[in-house]
Amino acid sequence: MGWEELTTGYPVIVADGCDGTGKSTLVSLLGTRYGYRVIRSGRLDDGPDLADRYRATLDQPGKLAFDRSFVTELVYGPLRNGRSRLSPDEAAQLAFAFADRGGVLVHLTAHPKALAWRLRARDGHAPPLDWIRSVLRGYRNVFAALDGAAPIVRIDTTADVIKLLPLRHRSDR
Repeated sequence: MGWEELTTGYPVIVADGCDGTGKSTLVSLLGTRYGYRVIRSGRLDDGPDLADRYRATLDQPGKLAFDRSFVTELVYGPLRNGRSRLSPDEAAQLAFAFADRGGVLVHLTAHPKALAWRLRARDGHAPPLDWIRSVLRGYRNVFAALDGAAPIVRIDTTADVIKLLPLRHRSDR
């Protein structure tokens, strides 16, 4: 699926994936080039009605591009806190709500070593490869569980990262 097909077919695009996969870059492009309203959705504060707060964000008019979403909670919640603050039913209802709004979930992924390199270049450090692999596995599992509830497009950004690597590092793949 190309950018034109993605942007003409879906008024709501959710970019989600491990840190360093290019979510912010993608939604910024959608905002500047295709007129989407960019919503940067980090971890929402604890409190009641978490699913309702995600739904309220989705209810905004126009074309929306999300930099993270409820999918992030489903992945990082169990990894960092031992559980997600959203139930499986709430997650499915949110995926259906995105689909009903004409949305697509974009699963951004990449090779763990490429992500580590990108994070070091961007932030000056990267988490251990085992942590990155755990997060990538979490995203694969969550997107597999949501399959059928909303359209899902998977984009592997490894090639874009690898192009930036000096030749001596390409053997690390």
